[in-house]
Amino acid sequence: MATQVVKAPVTDPAARRSADYKTVGINGCSLAYRDRGSGDPVVFVHGGISDLRIWERQMVAFSENHRAVAYSRRYAWPNSDIPEGVDDQMLPHVDDLAALLGALDLEPAHLVGNSWGGFICLLTALRHPELVRSLAVEEPPVLPLFMSTPPKPQEMLKVFLTRPRTGAALVGFMARGFAPSISALKKGDLEGSVRIFACAVLGADVYESLPAEVKAMMIANAGTHRAQFLGAGFPIFTDNDARRITTPTLLITGQKSPAFMRRLTDRLEQLLPNTERVSVPNASHVMHYENPGALNGAVLDFIARH
Repeated sequence: MATQVVKAPVTDPAARRSADYKTVGINGCSLAYRDRGSGDPVVFVHGGISDLRIWERQMVAFSENHRAVAYSRRYAWPNSDIPEGVDDQMLPHVDDLAALLGALDLEPAHLVGNSWGGFICLLTALRHPELVRSLAVEEPPVLPLFMSTPPKPQEMLKVFLTRPRTGAALVGFMARGFAPSISALKKGDLEGSVRIFACAVLGADVYESLPAEVKAMMIANAGTHRAQFLGAGFPIFTDNDARRITTPTLLITGQKSPAFMRRLTDRLEQLLPNTERVSVPNASHVMHYENPGALNGAVLDFIARH
């Protein structure tokens, strides 16, 4: 399988300032990645409206004693954009990650995933447990444990009756983030939809404090946001699926993260049979960027014990 070194494009210097990266052919597409250090492999899987650049503060720290690999998922910068009208489903990303681990001789790997990327890591451990040594997941959006997307009224009622705090948190997110983001997309306001969603999952104060280059990265990856929100939704993921993931798992939440993110993680903590949990102080949903020292220390300690 061919791997080549390429230079980052210079058409947008402020947003694309980066070191060299490599590309590898995976499942009919080309994925960009960075590969530093040596030792046990640690692979970083970014979330939505993001790409490999968001992990720079981890690549430096982890590559001191590990082989650290961060890649941009299918359709994320600097890979080819998602074609108009194509749905961005999660399971092809699971297949891509499994193939990437084999192509780069990374198996079994410690996987570190944020948000959507964390959910991809969980599904990879479920479907390919032999490829995964440990998991460290930052607030994966495991909504299918409670409801479909968009949710049906009877599903919301069941959550309210059985888990009132979770139900209230999820309804709040749907009202403040999910529904208005979709509405903005249907009006053709892609940047507005990204801003609404980012404020809902980070907190408006956190979003407004992000540097311009991080906001530019979100916009550079906005095509996947549109495809996911207007697509078929999340794959099936049941309580029994979660119970079958026996890989050692570190569940990570941000101290300042919205309530619905913490409630989803609460449920994973109840279901996963081999799990630990940590809260990153002074951080929200992108805790690896907001407080990299605390995040890196927690994950490196967990990896050292597994």
